[in-house]
Amino acid sequence: MRIGAHVRQDTDPVGAGERLGADLVQLFLTDPQKWDPPQPHPQADRIRESPLDVVVHSSYVINVASLNNRLRIPSRKAVADQAAAAADIGAIGLVVHGGHVRDGDDPAAGIANWRKLFERQQDAGGFGVPILVENTAGGDFAMARRLDAIARLWDAIGEFGAGFCLDTCHAWAGGEDLVGLVDRIRTITGRIDLVHLNNSRDPFDSARDRHANLTSGTIDPGMLVAVAAAADAPVVLETPADGVAEDLAYLRDALGHR
Repeated sequence: MRIGAHVRQDTDPVGAGERLGADLVQLFLTDPQKWDPPQPHPQADRIRESPLDVVVHSSYVINVASLNNRLRIPSRKAVADQAAAAADIGAIGLVVHGGHVRDGDDPAAGIANWRKLFERQQDAGGFGVPILVENTAGGDFAMARRLDAIARLWDAIGEFGAGFCLDTCHAWAGGEDLVGLVDRIRTITGRIDLVHLNNSRDPFDSARDRHANLTSGTIDPGMLVAVAAAADAPVVLETPADGVAEDLAYLRDALGHR
């Protein structure tokens, strides 16, 4: 199991990972709150040559599921562009939030839009890196909040080799019990490719996405360790930066990794 953390876009990601003693790092390749296309990373060669694994997180503005053409069409392009940029630095995957449709829209149409993303890109030769769909914390019309919705989504995209990223804060805030969750997800998707191991500042089923450090949130830290162990997949901490080094040390000790 490789364990690491999200690092700031404007830092040297390899250096940041080395200072943390991480096995992998996650980063953005463009401003996550904007539609700016990714530019060639100034340290691409160093990233490619590093023994650290790299995961890229896509922009938050992306919503592949949307029925609004002005949002869905640029979202498709952004996924393709950011996947290509991720491939250029040798990333092991691109994390993309499941997205949502608006209140009153048919969720089945959002799922169909996800399938179209994979169909169109398959015709264009693929993404270059695995697309890791991440579960989300809130929204009654979300594509990947609850397990029944994830099952419907996987029925549409699983055949294209879509990967899955399990975020523990999102699952907790989204109303999914973490006990046995890894097995329930694997029953649906057949896989967990990445874990975002985060505690939550808010209570169960709050629909609020606010991460906390591993030992300071509303989730029992032992439960988080159990999820990481059961998933047996690469782990990225997206916890508050001032405590991430302590989180890494805690997790390694709890898992018996030295």
